[in-house]
Amino acid sequence: MNNKFDALKDDDSGDHDQNEENSTQKDGEKEKTERDKNQSSSKRKAVVPGPAEHPLQYNYTFWYSRRTPGRPTSSQSYEQNIKQIGTFASVEQFWRFYSHMVRPGDLTGHSDFHLFKEGIKPMWEDDANKGGKWIIRLRKGLASRCWENLILAMLGEQFMVGEEICGAVVSVRFQEDIISIWNKTASDQATTARIRDTLRRVLNLPPNTIMEYKTHTDSIKDNSSFRNTKITL
Repeated sequence: MNNKFDALKDDDSGDHDQNEENSTQKDGEKEKTERDKNQSSSKRKAVVPGPAEHPLQYNYTFWYSRRTPGRPTSSQSYEQNIKQIGTFASVEQFWRFYSHMVRPGDLTGHSDFHLFKEGIKPMWEDDANKGGKWIIRLRKGLASRCWENLILAMLGEQFMVGEEICGAVVSVRFQEDIISIWNKTASDQATTARIRDTLRRVLNLPPNTIMEYKTHTDSIKDNSSFRNTKITL
C-alpha cells in the first residue's frame, strides 16, 4: 500500500421556590463546575504526537465489544458493553497499539473491533453518526488482512472525502466476518460512491463482490441488519 504507513509497518514502536438571585448564583456555580470538570477532563485525556513522530490528520480511538449472540441489545446495554482501548495521534502511536492487539481472525465468539475518530462513539445514536455505512461480508479467514488494509487506508486519508469518514468496524461472527466503514452523510451519493470505489481498491475485492450501503436510521429500525444474508465473498 503506497502510503506513509509502509515504512513503519514493522515498528513496535434548584429548587423552584428559591428566589431568582440564589437560583442564578447556583446555576452559575454549576456551570463553572461543569466547565472546570470538562476542561480538566480534556487536559487529562489530550493525546498529541510525540517528538519526531508522524502526526495523523485526526486522532482516533480503538474500541472493543463482545456480547452473547441472540440476546436483545438496547442502546444502553450496548454502550455499557463497549470498551475503549486507547487513543492515538500519530503513526507510531497507532503501531504501539496495533502491534499488541489480537488480530480479528484470532478472535472468538461474537466480537467487534472499532476504530473511530476521537470523540465519536461507535454507536448509531452518536450525533456525529447521522449517515450510514458500507457493509462487506467476508468468508472466514479474510478478516485480519481486510481490517488492516481498511484502517491503514482510513488513517492515511486515502478515501479523499474530507471529513466524511467517522470510523470502521470489523465484526467477527461464527460463520462469517463483516467489515464496515461509517460516514456522516448518507444522502451524498457522490461521497458514498467514492467510498465504495476506494474500498474495492484498498481491499482488492473481486468485481462481483456484493457491497451493501445501509443508513443508520434503517439500522436503528432493524437491529438485525446482518441476519439471513449469504456470504458473498
